[in-house]
Amino acid sequence: MSNATIKNYLRKNPQIRTIRVAACDLNGQPRGKRVPTRFADKVVEDGTRFPLSVLNLDIWGEDIDDSPLVFESGDRDGVLHPTDRGFIPMPWLEAPTALLPIWMFHENGTPYEGDPRHALRAVIERYKARGLTPCVAMELEFFLIDDSGRKLEIPISPRSGKRRKAAETLSIRALDQFDIFFTDLYDACEAMDIPADTAISEAGLGQFEINLMHGDDALRAADDAWLFKMLVRGLARRHGFAASFMAKPYEDYPGSGMHTHFSVLDEDGNNVFDDGGPKGTDTLRHAVAGCLNAMQDSALVFAPHLNSYDRLVPDAHAPTGLCWAYENRTAAIRIPSGSPAARRIEHRVAGGDVNPYLSLAAILGAALNGIEDGKEPPAPINGNAYAQEMEHMPTDWQTAIDRFEASPEMPRIFSKELIRNFVLTKKQELFYMAELSPTEQVEIYLDTV
Repeated sequence: MSNATIKNYLRKNPQIRTIRVAACDLNGQPRGKRVPTRFADKVVEDGTRFPLSVLNLDIWGEDIDDSPLVFESGDRDGVLHPTDRGFIPMPWLEAPTALLPIWMFHENGTPYEGDPRHALRAVIERYKARGLTPCVAMELEFFLIDDSGRKLEIPISPRSGKRRKAAETLSIRALDQFDIFFTDLYDACEAMDIPADTAISEAGLGQFEINLMHGDDALRAADDAWLFKMLVRGLARRHGFAASFMAKPYEDYPGSGMHTHFSVLDEDGNNVFDDGGPKGTDTLRHAVAGCLNAMQDSALVFAPHLNSYDRLVPDAHAPTGLCWAYENRTAAIRIPSGSPAARRIEHRVAGGDVNPYLSLAAILGAALNGIEDGKEPPAPINGNAYAQEMEHMPTDWQTAIDRFEASPEMPRIFSKELIRNFVLTKKQELFYMAELSPTEQVEIYLDTV
């Protein structure tokens, strides 16, 4: 999108008085500035500036104590330019406002490798170098929560005035109880050009899932997921309750995941996973092998917070074992049935609390490693993965940090700078989370992740 096209959005929408410019930090938090529209042209043309360290803050928004990005380097600036998304409305705010997504570069114009959006861009460029294009879709689960009292509860239904304290899997009634919210949400998604498709009620208390349509632009898919999370949280507050993508707000109910479906297209637009039958090609198996091979070392990306590990427990609808299967939701990697032309991989490990850019980079990067190496996966499993002997995901935050830091696989996917920054961030959060009560931990995660 040209700068002229980006600026023309504000000419067509004179009711907008202020804009936000925001980039995504390592925790998926939007970091940026509020700017009057009369100065928007300068931001579009010249970019804006803030310290490199701003994309490497902890979950509280604090500097990382021992980061070389802060005092050691003088806390120098990066330059942030608009992505090709352009301006989009922010329907969760009372005043008409537009958001301009931006990403970070060095002064000389080279990408800042600590920016998670650039991490995904680098993986996509590896695919392009091989004449391949990932085709991606995401399913995002979240909870609607009344957090006004001392304990978390499902909100009172605007329709019935009642609070139904039960899980209602695929319940039309549960969707209809919050019809006003979901109608506003779909209208907002259309305004923001987020391809929201099917909504269902899930197995958790007040838990729902919305699918985002597949497309052959993985960067845009991650943009959509990031913006969708921002929208859902903000719009829920306008309706008088909270929405949260935290992995496990309720001990007795399943947590929220972000399942990623992907296939890979060749230069002629053919799906390289399609062999005309139900099993898929050698390339599909190589991609599965790459995902399994990197899964334990990339657990920190898929489960980035202390609360994330409450979700990754047996018999709780989240995968714990390193395995794959055809049409089996207990496996970490599922190959869905259906038309061979749509043969794809579903990666089921990530929680709803992830950074979409990092999660998608880890998944697609690992799959490409497997394709490049020609790896073969173990045999697909049958039956209940929880009841079978196999290797498992890390079960605690410290182990995940250690594996990510020491991994031989992660430098093939992420830059050394991003690995260092992410590890430093998570070590600091691990230290300070230990000082908080469980209630305080929930409070910080509820509105952020």
